[in-house]
Amino acid sequence: MYTKQDLMTHLANIGVDPTGTLKVHISYKAIGEVDGRADTVLDALAEYMKDGLLVLPAHTWAHVRGNNPVMDVLHTTSCVGVLTEMFRKREGVVRSLHPTHSVSILGEGATDLVTGEENIHTPCGEGGVYHKLWQRDAQILLIGVNFERNTFIHGIEEWDGAEGSISDTTEDYYIINHAGQRLHSPQNRHCARLGSGVFCKLEPQAIQEGIVTLGKFGDATTRLMRAKALRAMVAPLLKENPKYLLGY
Repeated sequence: MYTKQDLMTHLANIGVDPTGTLKVHISYKAIGEVDGRADTVLDALAEYMKDGLLVLPAHTWAHVRGNNPVMDVLHTTSCVGVLTEMFRKREGVVRSLHPTHSVSILGEGATDLVTGEENIHTPCGEGGVYHKLWQRDAQILLIGVNFERNTFIHGIEEWDGAEGSISDTTEDYYIINHAGQRLHSPQNRHCARLGSGVFCKLEPQAIQEGIVTLGKFGDATTRLMRAKALRAMVAPLLKENPKYLLGY
């Protein structure tokens, strides 16, 4: 059974920078038995990153759709795992105002990272949180999940000319902010033919080039990478073949 200290040691062993910005995608089940269960996992991440910024997804794309076009920042649940839902409710955590691809952030400077997100009209558009993660050269840590869950790659699709990633159709969505105001947030959503499943084709090259390093967090296999290095690898592939991430 793993303790909080065990998990913090694992973060250090795999090379996580405790003073930087860390974006985590995580499978709780993959970690194994933990003393204190899910709360201990979040405690370990939060304590290790106390001098940096900890970012977890709080996506709502499975809930907020054409027949339910409203995302309430305080009440709409995350659709990407139990840990993300628990984390967004923690004291001090700031959630971004995006109707389908919000994130939750803990640490000094969290508010700056989410500022203006309500004005982003694609899932990971320029000027939004995911683009700011690239500007900060954040570390991206996949715990017990593979590249299929690496939402940052959706950002690269948008910024570097991938064909067929974003719908040409604009849909009306709305955000209820922390003050209870209803904000209009028209969106052009993802429409890639194979979705994020095709992202796994990038992983062998990323490992071979040393962009991704493998490790362990509890029982879970981890994949750690830097945002700028990953984009530098993927962007030329899209320039050569804009349909590369559509499976062609």
